[in-house]
Amino acid sequence: MAAVPVRSLPQLRQYLAERFPDARPLVERDAERLARPVATGIRALDAALPGGGFPRGKLSVWTPAGGAAAVLRASARAVIATGERAVWVDASRTLTFGWMSERSEPEPLVVHPPDRMQALRATELLLRSGAFALVILDGAEPIGTETVRLTRAARDGGGAFVTLTRHTAMAALRIASKLLTHTIRWRAGPFGDPAMPERVQADVRVRAMGWNARAEIVLPVAPYDVRCAVAPGPDRRGAGRRADALAHVDVE
Repeated sequence: MAAVPVRSLPQLRQYLAERFPDARPLVERDAERLARPVATGIRALDAALPGGGFPRGKLSVWTPAGGAAAVLRASARAVIATGERAVWVDASRTLTFGWMSERSEPEPLVVHPPDRMQALRATELLLRSGAFALVILDGAEPIGTETVRLTRAARDGGGAFVTLTRHTAMAALRIASKLLTHTIRWRAGPFGDPAMPERVQADVRVRAMGWNARAEIVLPVAPYDVRCAVAPGPDRRGAGRRADALAHVDVE
């Protein structure tokens, strides 16, 4: 699914109304489904999460390290595969879901807000809409009353809310992960020497009230050239510089 730049909240609200006309808070639609957590699609991780997934209507916090973003990207795709919806609020504007393959499978919605405050407001709107089973906030860490508002929005909308942050206040679920460097498997180069990492294991710790579990999961490592998810604008640097820039473009 294409990324959505958020120039204003009314624009995002209109987009949601047009794209998801049937969206309503889950608490108004399906109390049974509200009680079921949102599975990540990673068996070992789901076994470590209370109930087998991220809790709906609550805040989950994942410390931004140790492959956290990679696992959440896989989780968002797993949600889409079950027929539900997922959205990623990318405040750092560095993410796009179409970089890894040319598959025509449905992708999570990616929202690119222009600044931190718009990111938080967009997240609140997305949570309250009830259109998404999983809402992920990355690059804009809520604090204080901001966390209170977002937690209430998650409760009202009924979706699972996961934010990449080190602030754990009001979190029903706290997750931290680290890469186990001694488990890196290397792809051999032409001379038989280790040339490129192929996969690595991550140790994931899950904590909640009365719950403490861990899981080891395997993360594949894939090289990619995408550095910015924002579509490039027109080149306004002048004809001379433009010619120099074009000289470095590989044309297939």
